[in-house]
Amino acid sequence: MFHVGDIVARFSHQEDIFFHVDQIHVNLAGEAKAILKGLNLRLLADAPISDLIAKSPVEVANYEREDNKMIYQKLNKLTSQRKVDLDDKSDFFEIPGRVLQVDGDQDYLSQCIKTYKQMGIQAKGICKSEIEQPKVIRKILQENPTDILVLTGHDAFIRGKKDFHSMDSYRSSRYFVESVLEARRFQHDRDTLVIFAGACQSNYEAILSAGANFASSPKRMLIHAFDPVFVVERIAFTPMDQIVSVKDILMHTITGTDGVGGIETRGQMRKGYPRSPY
Repeated sequence: MFHVGDIVARFSHQEDIFFHVDQIHVNLAGEAKAILKGLNLRLLADAPISDLIAKSPVEVANYEREDNKMIYQKLNKLTSQRKVDLDDKSDFFEIPGRVLQVDGDQDYLSQCIKTYKQMGIQAKGICKSEIEQPKVIRKILQENPTDILVLTGHDAFIRGKKDFHSMDSYRSSRYFVESVLEARRFQHDRDTLVIFAGACQSNYEAILSAGANFASSPKRMLIHAFDPVFVVERIAFTPMDQIVSVKDILMHTITGTDGVGGIETRGQMRKGYPRSPY
């Protein structure tokens, strides 16, 4: 018997990904199906209860330990590089770009906002479901001025679908596309408002065409919950008179070019002079 909140994996997928049980539905025939939310991947999936295996606290701890190790390595590399860059310009101070993240998942959002702040980035998070985001994004932008907008949550290429271009093949991609279109009606300039949008297996081409600077997922891969954070960090700390190297940004993500891609974008950091001794 499984309950909402249990951590499980799927037999049919060789137990490769750990999930929280988000919902359980029982049909008229008495067959139970679970809606699953990735523990560290921005994936929403469904599976029959018979396909699930519960994961012990030890297995979960080991899974999270490996994930945290990978995140730490990425963050350490980023912060070390920033320290070198700053030491080379010791008379200057930096004002990194501001971040506004609208996320369909409160747990992921809290983790991302905490990480932005640890990296010295001014960030605000607002939790809105994927379907709500297009309806509220203009008002949110009006009330929360920002340099970088992140629109994310959960998505997936629906099992059994074959058309990678059809919005009907995705759980949430149409909402990300609509949200980006609304955001671009508010601010059309891709360098004045930088946008990252998408989640696991999202319709990458459609999201970029709508006006995003960066999106997921070029090869319809699963993306890590922190991939948007690593993209944003590079944009926020690149001086505004420089173009961010797309290849450099993607090297710092966990899923790389299979999971995330984008276009040339101007940095959002302003340098100031002189540095105050106080």
